[in-house]
Amino acid sequence: MKKTVPLMIVILGGLIFVLWVFVPHKILAEDFYFKFFIPWIYAMFPGATILGIVSISMMHKSRIQRKAPKWQYSFFFFGGFIATALAGFIGGSQKGGLFMWMFENMYMPMSATMFSLLAFYMATAAYRAFRARSLEATVLLVAAVIVMLAQVPLGMKISKHVPEISQWILDVPNLASKRGILLGIGLGSVATSLKILLGIERSYLGGGD
Repeated sequence: MKKTVPLMIVILGGLIFVLWVFVPHKILAEDFYFKFFIPWIYAMFPGATILGIVSISMMHKSRIQRKAPKWQYSFFFFGGFIATALAGFIGGSQKGGLFMWMFENMYMPMSATMFSLLAFYMATAAYRAFRARSLEATVLLVAAVIVMLAQVPLGMKISKHVPEISQWILDVPNLASKRGILLGIGLGSVATSLKILLGIERSYLGGGD
């Protein structure tokens, strides 16, 4: 019974959303979605937020107790979380408040620093990945070099055809492969959704049976 009731709720809710997408009726398009579903979503936000805070706090508490690798960084989580929460409760989130000051002068600079480091990491990863060890790797290397040269003035100085070739690479082989990947993702999502709706996929209930 503990698994049957959640399973029936998921199946019923999934079927209702399938009907909402394919049946353009006022009851489903307006009464169900805007008058029933959206208010419930707003009502669940606080509970989901509290659940997420408790879950991540328990995880970091367990890391500290077990002295897991790099457990010292969990103290930074608790310190940052408490400081940010107090700043939001005391000063609010208005412009000029403590919370916005922390966001603009601490979070944004650290975020920019992380993205800067990510750029160097991507450059080194590209260097390792673009070694011409096979025909496929050579094609990838040549295409990547052409696309990158087209983004800087040097590419135009080398040849006026570099931007045109780069655009062709992006519009034809790149777009074709991207569409193939998206189609595969879409078909996989549909297959997984059908398995959930039919009760075949039950891993979200805590077990496979």
